[in-house]
Amino acid sequence: MEPWVIPAILGGVGLLLVLWLIGVYNGLVTRRVETQNAWSQIDVQLKRRYDLIPNLVETVKGYASHEKDTLEKVIQARNLAMGAKGVAEQAAAENVLTGTLKTLFAVAEAYPDLKANQNFLALQEELTSTENRIGFSRQHYNDVVSQYNTTLMQFPANVVGGMFGFRPADFFQLDAAEAAAVRQAPQVKF
Repeated sequence: MEPWVIPAILGGVGLLLVLWLIGVYNGLVTRRVETQNAWSQIDVQLKRRYDLIPNLVETVKGYASHEKDTLEKVIQARNLAMGAKGVAEQAAAENVLTGTLKTLFAVAEAYPDLKANQNFLALQEELTSTENRIGFSRQHYNDVVSQYNTTLMQFPANVVGGMFGFRPADFFQLDAAEAAAVRQAPQVKF
């Protein structure tokens, strides 16, 4: 056997190993970027929601000025949500904000003039549309996180991911009360 054959074989194996490592690493990077992009889509919808809330509160304030406590809670929850950092903290803050918005809409039910106000109706429709977009964005984000985390846990990506500091991403989860309400079938009575 020629003396160059063994180094050539070892060099070829080494090159294949490096190419394999690059492929796995690039796959993990792609999944992580998809996760970050999905989170930024949620962020866009949340900003839209935050922008609508002060207008909604001002409209309600004109009709239900003695509901000051409810209105202040909505604004406080909005500010808390805007300042949240990370997926878990953001999810918790959004759950609080959703609860205060439900209270605000319950208050609005007591004021027929407010329920008929075109500004209120338009803002309510816009907020409902935004809530739907947030729901779809959350679902997409959780799907992408699931794919990323699954890839990160599978061999050999788990070895490569560990070497390069890849960490699992957090899911955007509903709180227990909201999750139970979503899972409960609506009651229809005639």
